Amino acid sequence: MKKILFAIIFTLTLFSCAKSKELEIKSPDGLVKVVLENHQGSLKYHLYDDEKELVSDSEISILQSLKVRVLATKIEQVNKKWNPVWGQFSEIEDTYNELELSLDYEGTLAKLYIRTYNKGVAFRFHVLEVSKKVKPSFLMEYGLTDSSILYSPAGEKPPIGPVAIKDLATLTFNSKKDKLSMPLLIEHDQQKFLSLLESDLVSAPGFDLIDFKFDKQRNKLISKNDFNSDEKNFITPWRVILLEDQIGDLLTNTVALNVAEPNKIKNTSWIKPGKTLWDWRVHGYTTDDGFTYGINNESYYRFIDFAAENDIEYFMIDDAWYTDVRPGYIQMSEKLDLDKVTTYAKEKGVSLLLYYDRRQGDYGDEALFPYYKSLEMKGIKYGFMGEKVSFTRDAIRMSAESNLLIDFHDSPVPFTGVSRTYPNAITREFCHAQQDSRKAFTPKTFIRMALINAIQGPLDMNNGIFDISSVNAGERQKGPRKLNSLQTTVTAEVARTLIVFSGLVCIPDAPESYAAKQDLFEFIKKMPVGKWDESKVLHAKMDAYVSTARRHGEEWFVGSVHNDGGTLDISLDFLKEHQKYTITYYEDAENADSKTNPEAYQIRTAVVKKGDVVKATMVAGGGHCMWIKPE
Repeated sequence: MKKILFAIIFTLTLFSCAKSKELEIKSPDGLVKVVLENHQGSLKYHLYDDEKELVSDSEISILQSLKVRVLATKIEQVNKKWNPVWGQFSEIEDTYNELELSLDYEGTLAKLYIRTYNKGVAFRFHVLEVSKKVKPSFLMEYGLTDSSILYSPAGEKPPIGPVAIKDLATLTFNSKKDKLSMPLLIEHDQQKFLSLLESDLVSAPGFDLIDFKFDKQRNKLISKNDFNSDEKNFITPWRVILLEDQIGDLLTNTVALNVAEPNKIKNTSWIKPGKTLWDWRVHGYTTDDGFTYGINNESYYRFIDFAAENDIEYFMIDDAWYTDVRPGYIQMSEKLDLDKVTTYAKEKGVSLLLYYDRRQGDYGDEALFPYYKSLEMKGIKYGFMGEKVSFTRDAIRMSAESNLLIDFHDSPVPFTGVSRTYPNAITREFCHAQQDSRKAFTPKTFIRMALINAIQGPLDMNNGIFDISSVNAGERQKGPRKLNSLQTTVTAEVARTLIVFSGLVCIPDAPESYAAKQDLFEFIKKMPVGKWDESKVLHAKMDAYVSTARRHGEEWFVGSVHNDGGTLDISLDFLKEHQKYTITYYEDAENADSKTNPEAYQIRTAVVKKGDVVKATMVAGGGHCMWIKPE
């Protein structure tokens, strides 16, 4: 009865405000608030959190050339839960208040939906019938304070920032390809962290990926996305603003997932997240027994054997398994017999993932995915598609129709929220994957990408190198171009596989490298990728450190990295009361050094309980891991 009464009173308040051309909607906890006003036919919004104005006097429009009138408003309260096929949580709460505005753009009717969550807001237009005379474009301004700080992904380069909002007008890029892109991260001067992005682009045909610009005339950051379709009735993607007190909580914020369309795949039993071995970075490596890895059956049998022995779900075969591609035709390489590899993997209980490089020929996606299915592949790693939204949308749908997981590489479209709608879209390289282009990123760059690029969703970053000295010495054909440029420790490599969330954790080293440190590899082996019940970021600071904890059942896995080296106090207050736990520590050894002695580590065990504080000590560029399980 109280809930019904509240809804009635809130609705009356909204209509009362409407008379003064001002509307207001609050989050369920009453702290986040969006205030709308219609100023001379232009709809503007203000965003508040706990009475602090975060975004001021900012236009939102779908038809900028026309004046808008608000015809009616409606409020809805939603409180429900849903279960992802895979993800950082096994259950997600979807609680929000939604304001629906019926709009008239000089004869073109539309609706604007505004959802307010406790940790974010989302905006979407639905145009009911648009005239051919007007060109729809989703414009959204962000009136941020001049002293707030911005960070942006930069493709496979280190992220852009920090840049003060007041300096955006003078920001210059090194190349024409450089730009501000989602997800933007804002350190607001009101001691809040915001992320500006979009969600559910996969459900909005006619729209391309947004990017951001600074409008010098309006003195505002803006996002604008033209509608390129003849459809008269359409929806836009959701524009999302995440709000958090701590930077790390942006990574586990579920607003972008909640506004995405629910799962469209009826039978998801074949969609299994997990770990995969990968051949590409191992080519040319010679083992102690004199075997040299390459593109051949014997190499792949070794990967498959190790995967089977260590409960690794997948083995990924990268480029050069074929030599020629034409429409309806793929010529396999004479270097290997793929049928024999497939049979061997099947006997061992290991699933195969197979690469495809679109630059090398056009097989035609309508035939490509059924062909991969006929080869008994479980997934495709799709390279060099580029930022082609409609192309990528179709690839996700068609791969799902052939029961194939899909991993996009090489500057992919960041379809935020797509793992809810099409959970076969298992991961993407929306970052600089470790050693990609035969470069190696620094510990600082890793932390930046883990805190910025990862906000949009799962990342395929290829962490987990164990034989760091061999890689740095150039003992692989595809090691870093510059020797000794891979700066990390083996414990940090383990931690990175947990910190960076993905439905597919691709580990890039040779089986022998992992076997030589089997006690350390245990952490990766036991880690249940993508099957998490709960995830939380314990510590995070830009350019400094990240510490992440994830729970599966009663067990916790914790991974931390530190750029400068130091100690993080990790409180175990997330454990259950009156329960003792065995904790295994995987740590940088005292003599570890990310430049000169990267493979020195130590492992020890102890007994802990709720409320204990662990001193996680790391060298510069190092890491720390914990596996915690009930006694």
